[in-house]
Amino acid sequence: MTTAILSNCLDDVLGKALGVDLPDRPLAAASSEGWKALTGAAGPFASTLSHGDGYQLRKILIIDDEAINVRLIQKCLHMAGYRAVETHTDPETAMDRIVIYQPDLVVCDVVMSVSGLQILRQVVSSPDLRNIPMIMITASEDERVRIDALELGAAELLTKPLRATSLLPRVRNALLLRSQFDQMMNHRRELEQQIQSRTAELMMSRLELIHCLAKLAEYRDNETGHHVVRVGRYAGILARQLRLDRAICELIEHAAPLHDIGKIGIGDDILRKPGKLTPEEFEMMQRHAGLGKKVFQPLSFSESQQLRSHTRLGEMMVNVGSSPLLRMASEIALTHHERWDGTGYPIGLKGTDIPLSGRIVAVADVFDALSSKRVYKPAFPIDKCFAILEEESGTHFDPTIVAAFLSVREEIVKIRIELADVD
Repeated sequence: MTTAILSNCLDDVLGKALGVDLPDRPLAAASSEGWKALTGAAGPFASTLSHGDGYQLRKILIIDDEAINVRLIQKCLHMAGYRAVETHTDPETAMDRIVIYQPDLVVCDVVMSVSGLQILRQVVSSPDLRNIPMIMITASEDERVRIDALELGAAELLTKPLRATSLLPRVRNALLLRSQFDQMMNHRRELEQQIQSRTAELMMSRLELIHCLAKLAEYRDNETGHHVVRVGRYAGILARQLRLDRAICELIEHAAPLHDIGKIGIGDDILRKPGKLTPEEFEMMQRHAGLGKKVFQPLSFSESQQLRSHTRLGEMMVNVGSSPLLRMASEIALTHHERWDGTGYPIGLKGTDIPLSGRIVAVADVFDALSSKRVYKPAFPIDKCFAILEEESGTHFDPTIVAAFLSVREEIVKIRIELADVD
């Protein structure tokens, strides 16, 4: 008997088992009437799958430990036009096969050496697989099996003897559901990308604004170099060396340049004085820490209402006080002149009562001041700057912060060279 005759005989057997006459070619090339006869589908819903959903490319995995059952279902699906149909007859390794193949649909027998319900339970409990629809097949008429399968998340449960008029519409429906889910996930990813892009643009605009504010304070103090940028970079390095959370490190690095924003409220006669300040002038200079905090305080209710009544821009700005970045900037502006021994200003905090951000920026700010030229002093040599920090450890500065700063000396010096102020 020739191969062709054997194949025709097998098709006859399978056709009887399926309860349909199998056509001699796939239905992708068969008439629309042939499609309706095999699937039981009619009208626009059927044509949606056959023409608009690319169903021939959808991946289907059949799991059954009986080879004849696998062959029967695969033949049925092939005749319906599905091309990417894989089979698996070892229930023990079924999960591995699902993970590797990543099918769009699984057709799985219930009664096997490893229960199909157990495979279903593993699939629906996996974050990466739970969205794969599963059609379960069983010879049992026990209603408990149907309830268990559906409660676990099966798309459908079919009973043997299996017929094409039952199987194919369920396959079609499951694949359409999967297609709609894929479209929804693609749309969600596009929205997330748009949100991330807009958020990045907003953050960049905010950072540019913060940099401008920091430079404004620096110009008021007759410091036209890279002081605020260096302080921010030093503070970021210190925060990372202290193993702080990544988000906190970024907040400190971006907020640190605003540490002296309060100098905007100090007069030029004090800020630009080349000699030593009088006690009265120094007292006035100390006010810049408190003024810096006030800059970042949220508006009062009456102020916010007045601002809203003027412009739309005002409405967008009234919630500035809720920004984590500006809250951090406020904290740093207020506390970066506090001293570890409690003799600093403006509050006189001591030890760990001083916020960590303030302790970090205190070291970064003093180091940069020591290593930079000012109207009242020349730039000190780098070795002397590090030596002064070490001498002041435990009195002016938190010893832990100083130790961390000394341990990253190479990085600090590299930034000092990269952002050097050249006359």
